[in-house]
Amino acid sequence: MAAIAEVMEKAKRAKEAAARLAILSRAEKDRLLLAMAEALGAKQGAILAANARDVKAVQEKQMSAAPIDRLLLNEKRVREMAEGLRDVARLADPVGEVVGGWRLPNGLEITKVRAPLGVVGIIYESRPNVTVDAAGLCLKSGNATILRGGSDAINSNVALVGVLNEAGRPLGLPEGAISIIETTDREAAGELMRMDEYLDVLIPRGGGELIRRVRRESTVPVVETGEGVCHVYVDASAEAEQAEAIVVNAKCQRPGVCNSAETLLVHAAAAELLPGIGRRLREHGVELRACERSIGRLEGAKPATEEDWATEYLALILSVKIVDSLGEAIRHINHYGTHHSDAIVTRDLGSARRFTKEVDSAAVYVNASTRFTDGGQFGLGAEIGISNQKLHARGPMGLSELTSCKYVVVGEGHVRG
Repeated sequence: MAAIAEVMEKAKRAKEAAARLAILSRAEKDRLLLAMAEALGAKQGAILAANARDVKAVQEKQMSAAPIDRLLLNEKRVREMAEGLRDVARLADPVGEVVGGWRLPNGLEITKVRAPLGVVGIIYESRPNVTVDAAGLCLKSGNATILRGGSDAINSNVALVGVLNEAGRPLGLPEGAISIIETTDREAAGELMRMDEYLDVLIPRGGGELIRRVRRESTVPVVETGEGVCHVYVDASAEAEQAEAIVVNAKCQRPGVCNSAETLLVHAAAAELLPGIGRRLREHGVELRACERSIGRLEGAKPATEEDWATEYLALILSVKIVDSLGEAIRHINHYGTHHSDAIVTRDLGSARRFTKEVDSAAVYVNASTRFTDGGQFGLGAEIGISNQKLHARGPMGLSELTSCKYVVVGEGHVRG
């Protein structure tokens, strides 16, 4: 009952705050964001101390390196969160942006403008940076936000939200504009999913189990930020050094995130590149799971199973398969992938064009790592998540994706006959 009471109270406050946030000027919102960025730096010690308690608890559970990496904060990551808020402050305010306008023959003037969604709920797992990214983007787009992070990061998230609210309150941040569900009771998440009277949209960020639960149980409209079974396809014409660099970056730069590569596909005509790619990957500690045709070219590789092709490892593991054509690679990606981020390495313009046209993913790359699927890297500022679905938003969700539209219709006493 305590969990239900907390969610209800914070949802009511968020609804009230959303009405006030919707009419804040850009200058007011930017002042709040910049003050919050400064506060993250000033309160860094307290934030890192709270995070250390979370990390210690996870380590005592003897969990793998990937969840610890997602949870861990350090001075660099706190600076990056602060800079993310500054980036958002520098971006144009989407609220009130005119999307289109026209005048009808009867004299009515119609304008389509962007407006906030209202109250945005975020249910997410270990990564504390989501707390700051989500709060900042929702604030700039005029939305109140209710955050429900994973229990592993509860101390970090409570500390971060406390810092943001403390910095914003003197500058007029409405009570309830940014709130965190502090109870770790699983029922709290379930209650948030049923708050359709107060929440306008719910965004889950995390693994497949979380996303499926939210999709199944929520009565609030959901924007899914899905799993990332991402691919790099090395085409027949690929250049060896470029292919190695892209594959290694896509897999190893940060393996525990959704835009890291999980499967490497190689055209049979480029199979001679596999030993070199394999060596580079082994230097980074990557475990290779290879098909029957590629296993003999990859020292130390294990046999791949059917399950491997559809697995989001979020770890230093990569499945490898030789394919006989670009078409086979595209079919494999569209069948086993999650429509997140997929890349082709090629010097053939025709192959590049066909790949970008036929691969059904939110982000499709030519000669670049999948690791760029990120709001900041795309010039959107911090992101609320990366949507794999097609309705409302797809790909990195920045400020525009946190708005809807309304029509403003101006007449001169018009009535309909």
